Amino acid sequence: MPDKAQINIQGMTCAACVRRVENALKKVEGVVDVSVNLATARATVTHLPRWGGVSALAGAVTEQGYEFLGELTDESADPVEKARARDLRELTVKVICGAVLSVIIFFGSMQHWFGFLRGIPHQAMLITLFVLTAPAVFWVGSRFFVGAFKAAKQMTSDMNTLVAVGAFSAYAYSAAVTFFPRFFESAGIAGHVYYDGAAMIITLILLGRLLEARATGKTSGAIKKLIGLKPKTAHVLRDDYEVETPVENLQIGDRILVKPGEKVPVDGMVLTGQSTLDESMLTGESMPVSKEPGQKVFAATINQTGSFTMQATGVGSDTMLAHIIRMVEEAQGSKAPIQRIADKVASVFVPVVFGIAAVTFAVWYFLPESGSFSRALINFVSVLVIACPCALGLATPTAIMVGTGLGAQSGILIKGGEALEKIHKLSVIVFDKTGTLTRGEPEVVRIVGADGSDEKQVLSVAAALEKSSEHPLAKAILRRAANEQTPVNAADNFLALSGMGATAFIEGQQCLIGNRFLMNDQNVSIDLMENTAAEMAREGKTVVYVARNKKVIGLIALADVPKTSAKVAVQRLKHRGLKVAMVTGDNAGTAEGIASQLGIDRVMAEVLPGGKADEIRKLQDEGEVVAMVGDGINDAPALAAADVGIAIGTGTDVAIEAADITLIRDDLTGVPEAISLSASTMRVIKQNLFWAFIYNIIGIPIAAGVLYPFSGILLNPEFAAAAMAFSSVSVVSNSLRLKRVWKNEKERTVA
Repeated sequence: MPDKAQINIQGMTCAACVRRVENALKKVEGVVDVSVNLATARATVTHLPRWGGVSALAGAVTEQGYEFLGELTDESADPVEKARARDLRELTVKVICGAVLSVIIFFGSMQHWFGFLRGIPHQAMLITLFVLTAPAVFWVGSRFFVGAFKAAKQMTSDMNTLVAVGAFSAYAYSAAVTFFPRFFESAGIAGHVYYDGAAMIITLILLGRLLEARATGKTSGAIKKLIGLKPKTAHVLRDDYEVETPVENLQIGDRILVKPGEKVPVDGMVLTGQSTLDESMLTGESMPVSKEPGQKVFAATINQTGSFTMQATGVGSDTMLAHIIRMVEEAQGSKAPIQRIADKVASVFVPVVFGIAAVTFAVWYFLPESGSFSRALINFVSVLVIACPCALGLATPTAIMVGTGLGAQSGILIKGGEALEKIHKLSVIVFDKTGTLTRGEPEVVRIVGADGSDEKQVLSVAAALEKSSEHPLAKAILRRAANEQTPVNAADNFLALSGMGATAFIEGQQCLIGNRFLMNDQNVSIDLMENTAAEMAREGKTVVYVARNKKVIGLIALADVPKTSAKVAVQRLKHRGLKVAMVTGDNAGTAEGIASQLGIDRVMAEVLPGGKADEIRKLQDEGEVVAMVGDGINDAPALAAADVGIAIGTGTDVAIEAADITLIRDDLTGVPEAISLSASTMRVIKQNLFWAFIYNIIGIPIAAGVLYPFSGILLNPEFAAAAMAFSSVSVVSNSLRLKRVWKNEKERTVA
């Protein structure tokens, strides 16, 4: 039976790095499959019982030039975080230094533009620029040269190779002009330097890396937030004495006392006492759950009312919370990063450019009658300079920067470019119910009077009884009374009855509010209202009875109602041709009732937290590209397992950090807006890549001299650099059009 191991890796920067690490790990003895996640810097290795071991994995990672940060064996261990923080600091410092140096170098390169620099001797200025550009290229851009070296060791190339070759070509050519000007004069051309181009290429592309690192560096925060939910201590009963014990020291079979307001320390079974628990962090359902002896309770759920004793049945890694943590980790680790278009072509583009440059040099050195080494070298460099990947490197990051910025302005936070690249391909949107499609809190939806009592009388008595209660249902009833300006009399001798309701005297009459168990306990007949209550229960509503002097005067139905934006969002998604589904831990009656109101066709009800992720995977196995929209901790595994996870910003931090996209506003129309933003951004990225390549396709042959036999036109390096710069300007300008493109896309969707 195959087993899994997770290891942490530092130093991966692109999809090509991921491919190299995966291929290397797959060669380890006994390894069946490998999935490397660039965002989490983690590799999940599926292996046979007899295999090379973690030490062999470490060796394979190190041989590829990456840093092995150990095996992930404990939920609290996160060796990647420290390394990631160090890398972010280094990136930030280098981008700032690169930007400052680039500005200074630009001024020096354009000395004739600035009067205050004209007094400096030209040769002295060139030597100064040579010195200033060296750290801008080789220190600020060191990761590109290291990445290019790693790729070269594997007989391949990637974006790092493109950046390193382009920047080094510009720097080396400029250095030659600085120290060997006569060489160029002998060829009959003026020597121009491109120090500013070399520095700016490095700085701009490094800025894109910094922004991407900041976006992807938050994924481990979801695990930390989950771990933070665990209580630190528990009240263990030993020989009827209460002993405060660290949770990690608890053992199966321990008897534990849980007081009101405390978190349940571990999974267990209620032994004595009654209470209501807030299990929303686990199930996502807002209604508190009554617990009696013999019923299960789960770690990190919150005890609301009474005290109870429990027996531990699951501790440490065997709790439901620990299972959710593992599911989030596994789902995140299973997400292979998208193969960037630029990364795909890099392995072919760079060797082709080198080949063309080499052929250009050979042709110009050997074939023409006036062939010379200087002319051949200049044409060789022209090919490399015009092939510089500045525009190619900017094509995706600039569009993503503009797209994520526009999204943030509209309340849509997008973590990096991966989500933007995926979301427009979605075929199914799965919504969580409670707190996502619905308000997440109970609301009075119907009041029915009995035996001559009208709705106002029922509501007045109910509000008087609930005035002293902190129960969520009580708050809903009091809100309804306040909205209708219903008079609320004073209640005397109030008594809360755990798991059943409450009793008090109002104007000298004993009144009750609660479930049918309370009515039966107090010998109050509910026969007159039983059919109405049963009908409401089938619709998924929570029913409470109101009685006065041992006689039912009415009932109140409460339910979680849909958000105002939910129906509009579902309609817009369907208008785009997407399938819409709902998944919930609630009962089928409630789920079907909400779904029918919103126009949702597919409903997955009574699904536990782990089951939500399984339902997502089932849809993926059917060939669907799935987005999960949720707000609770229980949604975190499904958010991570989905192709795109979308969290509601009013939800839990864990859900937000496990997701790819966060809607800041509690407005579900942000979901179709995010999809239209993705479609617009991808359209612009493809246009950018076209412009990035078209200059190379046209310019490289001209730089190689194919027009010279017909028109005598040669593309000197300064014109090659100008074409390269123009391609970059085209790419950036096109990215800035995204706002208008997205506006048109949204109008088309709403129409």
